[in-house]
Amino acid sequence: MERTLTILKPDCVRKQLIGAVIDKIERAGFRIVAMKKTKLTTEAAGAFYAVHRERPFYGELVEFMSSGPCVPMILEKENAVEDFRKLIGATDPAEAEEGTVRKLYADSKGENIVHGSDSDENAQIESSFFFSTEEAVNVNN
Repeated sequence: MERTLTILKPDCVRKQLIGAVIDKIERAGFRIVAMKKTKLTTEAAGAFYAVHRERPFYGELVEFMSSGPCVPMILEKENAVEDFRKLIGATDPAEAEEGTVRKLYADSKGENIVHGSDSDENAQIESSFFFSTEEAVNVNN
């Protein structure tokens, strides 16, 4: 089994779509290994998205991700990273395939409901940003 990290972003929480998105995730065969609701500080959001520091959208991304609560989750499934990225769709909801999370729920490229790790390596790094080893144990449920 492989793992990936997702974050239900502040727009998802604000629009009360947590349940709807989790339903799509579970129906797609993912198992939630760890989950919590948290609010990122500007510093924490900046650290999490540091890879984008030189990009023009970095400041807006950090501001948005620290604007309200979010729900990070570790998900488990065979081929987790690739399958999850297919499930959520393109970053720009206008370009996302029908039925994907972003096509269904996102308003814009900036407020696109959900984050998904882009590689197995980043999934591990990102998961450890939000969850301790104890929180991410493989529980049978």
